[in-house]
Amino acid sequence: MKSKISLILLTLILLLSAYLRLYHISDYMTFLGDEGRDVLVAKEILEGNFTLLGPRSSAGDFFMGPIYYYMITPFLFLFNYDPVGPAVMVAILSVFTTWLIFFVGKKWFGETAGLIAAALYSVSPVVITYSHSSWNPDVLPFFALLFIHIIYVAVHAKNAWKFFIFAGFLLGISLQLHYLAVLLGVVAAVYVLWANWYKDKAIKIGLTVKNYLQILSGFIIGFSPFLVFEARHEFANTRSIFSFIFSDTLQKSYTAQSSYLDIVSDAFFRIFARLVFFFPSLDMSTYFDKLFLQVFSFVSVVIILFALYFLFRTKNKYVLVLTGLWLFLSLALLGLYKKSIYDYLFTFIFPLPFLIIGNFLSRLLFFGKDKKQKIIFSILSIILFVSIFAYNLNGMPFRNEPNRQKEQVKTISKAIIEHSDNKPYNFALITKGNSDHAYRYFLEILGHPPVGLENTLIDPERKSVTKQLLIVCEDPNCEPLGNPGFEVAGFGRAEIAGVWNVSVVKVFRLVPYKQ
Repeated sequence: MKSKISLILLTLILLLSAYLRLYHISDYMTFLGDEGRDVLVAKEILEGNFTLLGPRSSAGDFFMGPIYYYMITPFLFLFNYDPVGPAVMVAILSVFTTWLIFFVGKKWFGETAGLIAAALYSVSPVVITYSHSSWNPDVLPFFALLFIHIIYVAVHAKNAWKFFIFAGFLLGISLQLHYLAVLLGVVAAVYVLWANWYKDKAIKIGLTVKNYLQILSGFIIGFSPFLVFEARHEFANTRSIFSFIFSDTLQKSYTAQSSYLDIVSDAFFRIFARLVFFFPSLDMSTYFDKLFLQVFSFVSVVIILFALYFLFRTKNKYVLVLTGLWLFLSLALLGLYKKSIYDYLFTFIFPLPFLIIGNFLSRLLFFGKDKKQKIIFSILSIILFVSIFAYNLNGMPFRNEPNRQKEQVKTISKAIIEHSDNKPYNFALITKGNSDHAYRYFLEILGHPPVGLENTLIDPERKSVTKQLLIVCEDPNCEPLGNPGFEVAGFGRAEIAGVWNVSVVKVFRLVPYKQ
């Protein structure tokens, strides 16, 4: 009977998780420059143009591996080149992450803890926000948790080499999704060293090195597409990464305004408070009463501290050390990060706070020395769970009006084609922070792509310059004439032949200037 109830509850949690991530996903998904770039590459792959290079990192002038492009390509095909396909893939993988949190929580802390952790993960507004759009860091929680669990299994398994190789393979995939996944590798390295010592209270250098080599062999397989690219291009990205880490100039340009301890403590608070409790982000805090935020912050800290207390009381030392390393070692290294720490940078650790809080609430549910205490703590556990669950449900992203970015871009792209009179045209985007890939994607699949403007060194006769330039202005104060952007300036001296308000932008048609 107990197993049937657990199965029913898990099924309900997974159904809720799927509903919250797939609800009107086409309307709520993000579709800007990065998403447009990704589907353009996926479209190229479907046309037989394979790549060994992934998205450009936001941290510096280097790239990641291509694994994400190959993950989204089948879904782009299945959805008939509609960009919603890759977003659906991310949502589905997030549902699998919900199940994996239950599975790991059950193995580490018990079935009740797994159910609570999965239930809270299923309704986390921050998690959902990163689960219904297509972006390479968004699928990292699944691979991060699977990697950590396989490392945990490996140190106990008879055929450990298989698990260590598989763990290395997962690390190779994770590192292609985001370079902060390197922190997972550091956590695993320290954990394997400790686990090999803990078994017999003796340092086993030979066994540890053997395990490291097994992980490395799997990593080389998982990271091989990027390694092949690096080998072909004299390790240009590797050199850029080391330059990013060690360059004095770069370090100075990213000097943090806060101290190291401030950065670590802020990240520690946000990993729990933002993900599990949906504490308002800094830009949203102005909409809340100051006293409410102070009380909310205090209660969050109290719950976090009690959750860590119950974690430290875990009898399974392997779980305790692994989760402790995943949390505290990651935070210690994250404090060295040179740029602003946004929520998406926590994707490599997304599942952990839910597992820790799930363990706390499940232990509290059965805590107490006598019947009276057990009843009090059980009621407190239920109140806390229901409160967190309900508050998160109240913060669902789709309670707001959908952005409909995909349809907006499609509508604007249709207008561009219409105002080009189906003749050859050049294209430009004037914006404060976007790129033109999303428009170029729809212009391609709608059958009338722009002519790419070439540099005069490549095109000295300026054959790539057509007789018209269509410009999308996302900036309300846009002045297309005289704009220094390459696509505009490269078109040459021009005059405005038409301007139209389309959706949330203005579309300009420029033609060569006539005296």
